[in-house]
Amino acid sequence: MPPKAKRTPKPKTEPTDNASAPFNPASFPTPALDNKSLRMSYRIARGEQGVLTFEPYKSLLLPHWRFKTLPIAHTSSTTLKSAFNHYVSAGDFVGADMARKFIQMGMTRAKRYANHKGGKKYDRSAREVEREGGGRKELAKSEGHEGQEEKTAVSELFKGVWRACTGDEGYLALKGEFQREQKVWDKMEKTKKKAKGEESVNEEEGEEEDGEVKTEVKQEGDSDS
Repeated sequence: MPPKAKRTPKPKTEPTDNASAPFNPASFPTPALDNKSLRMSYRIARGEQGVLTFEPYKSLLLPHWRFKTLPIAHTSSTTLKSAFNHYVSAGDFVGADMARKFIQMGMTRAKRYANHKGGKKYDRSAREVEREGGGRKELAKSEGHEGQEEKTAVSELFKGVWRACTGDEGYLALKGEFQREQKVWDKMEKTKKKAKGEESVNEEEGEEEDGEVKTEVKQEGDSDS
């Protein structure tokens, strides 16, 4: 048998670093502009509520949200602000407000780590309270723990960007338009549900009337025989 040919080893390739690729805010899609039901299902709510649940914007923006160190937070806040500007320019309020919420969450989470070592603010997690019942209490603020100064600086960095977002004239104009549109939408949906409920009641009453008529006809027939 002829000797087996030696396999030439494949050259090793360096892993690609996606983080080093230039960021293009225009790459973010604007699904809420093309889907009214999606758009109207969004709620501004309070603070950053809904930021980790409203899809697909949560999955689009979450990979860019970081606050571990000041340099990382600077990159993150710049990226999220670029996304915010992109959404405002595109007329997508939902995207802009979600970017605003992520920026606000950078401020509040970093502040938590500045005030509490390890970021633990309460003695029990919200999940534990939900699962086991009872309440929870806020832990005392810690002083002089490692990373406190940097996390305070990170919080202030995000705070400045957050204020720029909430004061943006284009954003505020889109917010007003969205709230007016959603008010009309909610009213129409409420009317539809009410009409559907009345329709169901009428159908049930009609079935009862049919039953009563059949009973009366049968009784009339029995009395004639």
